[in-house]
Amino acid sequence: ERRVEASFTEIVVGPKLRRKAPFTLSIQEVERLLSAPDESLPQGLRDRAILELFYSSGLRVSELSGLMLQQIDLDAGALKVYGKGSKERVCPMGSKAVEAINVYLRSGRPHLVKPKTGSAVFLSARGTAISRKTVWFLVKKHTRAAGIDKPVSAHTLRHSYATHLIEAGADLRAVQLLLGHASIESTAIYVHLTH
Repeated sequence: ERRVEASFTEIVVGPKLRRKAPFTLSIQEVERLLSAPDESLPQGLRDRAILELFYSSGLRVSELSGLMLQQIDLDAGALKVYGKGSKERVCPMGSKAVEAINVYLRSGRPHLVKPKTGSAVFLSARGTAISRKTVWFLVKKHTRAAGIDKPVSAHTLRHSYATHLIEAGADLRAVQLLLGHASIESTAIYVHLTH
């Protein structure tokens, strides 16, 4: 019996590979992460509002860190966002995000305001708009506190939001609009996560 040493698969041209599906959290892991911040502190109220907003709106990190008070309509449960290419879109917020932002604006943000604070929604300890780097750091910190041993980033919550919407039966085009994707192809990767 003769063995072929070289693999014939090296010369086979396969189909074009799909983009790798992004990593997501389960609903239970999301719930643990959302409840990780210490809400007895102004920063904890801020962090809870940030995490809730990420998960219920699918915002990008840059969109969240640049969010201004005048972009939010808590009564309508929506916010106006300027995404990639300065494209404007309206994002609905979940009721828990609205509640968390309300609590933060009433009981957390006033403690972070300094004399030169502008109208940024989410403030650092210095009273300035929270940076993208700080957002990434706080997501990692609360992931560890929630006991989630996975490579979670702020973008993971965006991916989880999209995946859970599609699992619940949301229309792909609706999810495309919510995420601000220019192409339906960018949104279609979430379908492969759920099947």
